[in-house]
Amino acid sequence: MRKALLIINCFVLSIGHCGGPLIMRLYFIHGGKRVWFSSWLETGGWPIILLPVACAYFHRSRTQPSSENKLFFIKPRLFIAAAFIGILTGLDDYIYAYGVARLPVSTVALIIASQLVFTAAFAFLLVKQKFTSYSINAVFLLTIGAGVLALNTSGDKPEKESNREYVSGFIMTVGAAALYGFILPLVELTYKKAKQEMSYALVMEIQMVMCLFATGFSTIGMLINNDFEVIPREAREFELGETKYYVVVVMSAIIWQYFYLGVIGIIFCSSSLVSGIVIAVLLPVTEILAVIFYKESFHAEKGVALALSLWGFLSYFYGEIKQSKKGHLLQSEMPSLPNPHPSV
Repeated sequence: MRKALLIINCFVLSIGHCGGPLIMRLYFIHGGKRVWFSSWLETGGWPIILLPVACAYFHRSRTQPSSENKLFFIKPRLFIAAAFIGILTGLDDYIYAYGVARLPVSTVALIIASQLVFTAAFAFLLVKQKFTSYSINAVFLLTIGAGVLALNTSGDKPEKESNREYVSGFIMTVGAAALYGFILPLVELTYKKAKQEMSYALVMEIQMVMCLFATGFSTIGMLINNDFEVIPREAREFELGETKYYVVVVMSAIIWQYFYLGVIGIIFCSSSLVSGIVIAVLLPVTEILAVIFYKESFHAEKGVALALSLWGFLSYFYGEIKQSKKGHLLQSEMPSLPNPHPSV
């Protein structure tokens, strides 16, 4: 069941990770200029999670006594931890949105791939992540893939953008990669220190709290920046039309929830390192989609990066399957212990 849930969450993450940057960039390309508002949209769709939480509640009401069933299981200790991570997520959302506003999707994607290195380092420090030769090989290949993409970024600077804006966007995106590389193992550490039984329903509650506080952080930024007053005017001046402006806004909020649910779901089913690996694997997919929808160039380096990413992904999961079979084999070959109290 956990393996099936892992596959489902990988699929959910792929929708959010590939669709989120594309629709965010669409907002900026056609006249959107509000970075705080864009970061708000990354978590502003958190009420959507109330639907699966409610479904889980009604499902439990049929199988559990009413005295044991509750709508929310999250306890104060876990709530505070999720709130703190949510504030960090809000900060990361703003830094990331700042980068997307100034860089092409392909450049943002390749910079975000460096997140895997930060995730691996922080996973080792925070949750004592154990590395095998296969996982090390996967991290190495995926990092090299990002490096190959970096060989041809000189022509990616958008028109009418100064070198200073481009460099600031680049630096902020690197910061976003580093911060989220810290957040992923921190979520895993929170699961381990929760002092209550973890379930997927509880994971959804944690996401809801994280996104709630991240949205609160972005809301404060929007109030300071007077974004709420500007949004109606920006919608009227949007190049695709006012109606499509609001469609882009709503779809952005929905798609980003897929990303966050997929991320924390993979951490629940496996580890923060696996979550980072899946994000890195989706990098070339985002590149290809950017080429299709925004006519960005697809050069040989992107093809090589795609091959390296797939190789690293397969390497990691081949190692996991091999380790799993080895564990089952050792368990089956373990001799049974004699009964110290034989019956007379």
